[in-house]
Amino acid sequence: MSREKESPRQAVLLGNPGTKRTVYLEWAAKELGLQLHLLSWDQLRGEEGDGGFPPEWERKEILMKIDPPLWDSCDLGEQNHLAKTYRRQLKALSLKGQMLSLQSTLEKPIFAMECRKLAFLNQPEEIGALLDKDGCKRRLMESGLLVTEFFLPGAWRDGKIQDAEALLTAMEERHVYQVFIKPVYGSGAAGVGAFRFQPRTGRMALYTCAQESPSGAGLVNTKQLRCFREPERVWSILNRLLATECVFERWYAKAEHQGWTYDLRAVVQEGRLDFLLARLSEGPVTNLQLNNSPLDVRELRLSSSLLEEVEELCQKAAGLYPGLNSVGIDVLLEKESLKPRIIEMNGQGDLIYQDIYHQNQIYRHQARMMKEWLEERP
Repeated sequence: MSREKESPRQAVLLGNPGTKRTVYLEWAAKELGLQLHLLSWDQLRGEEGDGGFPPEWERKEILMKIDPPLWDSCDLGEQNHLAKTYRRQLKALSLKGQMLSLQSTLEKPIFAMECRKLAFLNQPEEIGALLDKDGCKRRLMESGLLVTEFFLPGAWRDGKIQDAEALLTAMEERHVYQVFIKPVYGSGAAGVGAFRFQPRTGRMALYTCAQESPSGAGLVNTKQLRCFREPERVWSILNRLLATECVFERWYAKAEHQGWTYDLRAVVQEGRLDFLLARLSEGPVTNLQLNNSPLDVRELRLSSSLLEEVEELCQKAAGLYPGLNSVGIDVLLEKESLKPRIIEMNGQGDLIYQDIYHQNQIYRHQARMMKEWLEERP
């Protein structure tokens, strides 16, 4: 009996063993008969034996999906540094892919590489671009798409707002008394603050999942939204948040459902809206990592025309990053008018518990994309 010829192509997940991202993509791949190889971040970085790609990949064409690495630290002071390190790793992967593409055009190879070709489900440089909240939002605005707009554009770059006193002065000068504060490279609401100030009474409120570390030396992410009202406590947390690179956005009143505020999380894949979920909260920050409540968007009874408007907005935003076959997009609906605005985008925003525990359609779509690539004629 002749041995079946080994495929020159291979689907690879760069991720973390045992996580829900990995497990549910592996399940989807198995359902479709796709052989998916896992390369852990520890393996790639050489923390488990030799770093890099396995030697058996030498003559392979690789299609890689990149999941984010796991970070052990909950110190918010390290967040921007970790994100910048991750962006450098993404750039290195992108350069590797470009070098392999160059080498494939040459008659004689000029350098040794671990595989013949490296392609990506989501291009690493575009994943990195979406980690930059400031750059992503400016790109959306320049394209004429509705977004939650900046309160102080470029403030983190020119260094004008680095403490609570400077922020309050800027708010009073502009007669704006509530703002959102976000780390430039953050994710999962880590380090986000929603700050409100009443100039007549001096009362203030800060909604955030950050609080002072037990040592008092910095801030940690508690993954639980809290509201601080004591001026000294608010001032202390704000000063520590603003010591890092932050963007400042207008605080829009969100749509409400049965007394809860909400926004929407959309997942767009191959230019198609694959999933839409409402995120309900008692406070202004709706991220589901903060124990907020998911809701089937059909329960909101939104009009078909509004849903079409949201879908079109998300498709246009995703179209600005053609190297991303899968993108998560957070959308705010303004209170009363329900006008949709993009809050932010995420090149790795595909893990939705309400999907993986139900139909797992997001990861099934990704597995199908990878399988179709493997079966393409060379």
